[in-house]
Amino acid sequence: MLSKRLDHITPSYTIEISTKVSELKSQGIDIINLSIGEPDFFTPDQAKNKGLQAVKENRTKYDAAAGLKELRNAICNKLLEENNISYELDEIVVSSGAKHSITNTLMALLDPGDEVIIPKPFWVSYSEMVKMIGGVPIYIETKKDNNFKLTSNELKNAISSKTKLLLINNPSNPTGAIYTEEELRSIVNVVLNNDMYILADEIYEKIRYIDKFTSIAALSGEAKEITITINGLSKSAAMTGWRVGYSASSKKIAKAISTIQGHLVSHPSTISQWAAYGALTLCQDDMAQMVDVYTKRRDKAVSLLSEIDDISFINPQGAFYIFLDVSPFKDKFSYKDSYSVEFCKRFLEDYNVAIVPGIAFGIDDYVRIVYCADIDDVEEGIRRLKEFIKSL
Repeated sequence: MLSKRLDHITPSYTIEISTKVSELKSQGIDIINLSIGEPDFFTPDQAKNKGLQAVKENRTKYDAAAGLKELRNAICNKLLEENNISYELDEIVVSSGAKHSITNTLMALLDPGDEVIIPKPFWVSYSEMVKMIGGVPIYIETKKDNNFKLTSNELKNAISSKTKLLLINNPSNPTGAIYTEEELRSIVNVVLNNDMYILADEIYEKIRYIDKFTSIAALSGEAKEITITINGLSKSAAMTGWRVGYSASSKKIAKAISTIQGHLVSHPSTISQWAAYGALTLCQDDMAQMVDVYTKRRDKAVSLLSEIDDISFINPQGAFYIFLDVSPFKDKFSYKDSYSVEFCKRFLEDYNVAIVPGIAFGIDDYVRIVYCADIDDVEEGIRRLKEFIKSL
């Protein structure tokens, strides 16, 4: 007799794709995987060495629920120097990945029935996290001609007496769009006028191809007070398996998050935290070099996709994804529930390339490809996509 909350949880489309890819590979089929948002780089050596040093020095005992003091200090310095936001040590909580930081935050803020506004397209787990906590996801249809970025008017129209939180991803997964300072100020003004919080997922902040990035909490003291900033090392330092993320918020919210975390997991792995400390303090050049490579891959991918007739896409300013509009081919498919799932299924089965259906992000006319993979795989995957679309 399982919990009834599982009746409302949608299985992960990305895990379903990964399972299918593994199944095909086990049959000896060579698959080009452009579906998983995981850097193909390895963790920088100086970060790994900090983790190894921690093991050798037996730093393997329990520590503070909110995370290592040294790591939280490094995070405070990062936020001040890079984002122009001043935080104190007790306003930072380190968790087992950004996903864990988001879940902790939702647990700290939401009561059953509270509404969370989520603009479409959204990262696949946002809505399921909200539902698991007992909250109600409220989706906003954004516009392609605005690169699917939320506007203040769209936000106003979605707010109700039950609205507790706005969840915003900047840079965006899956579009790679980045909000301007003016756009964010307009959104923050609406939130402030309606007694809400903002959960700002900025996990891709360092992977961007424009000079300026504005953190929401940096806009003003009022904005900082209502914003919970989420970030981590998985994407920027290629540390996905180490599982280190963090939240920055007011003292009251941080204390609540720390209390919840203390009961659930005590704290993240101390070894992983020392490696994250090494990444933040010693690996800035490594992270910048990764972004240089992503920039070249993005430019190549955009150039190749531009040669394909009848598709369009959001030109990414950050992250490492491209969101493709494949709606012109809907009449070429027979499907029951989801066009994008069927599109991706046929592309995988007929051309051995894995990509993600747009329905996973709330928009069924689109698919997502990644370019955080080997450039030869990216080029070959797009070449096969061109063949697939030509066949349609």
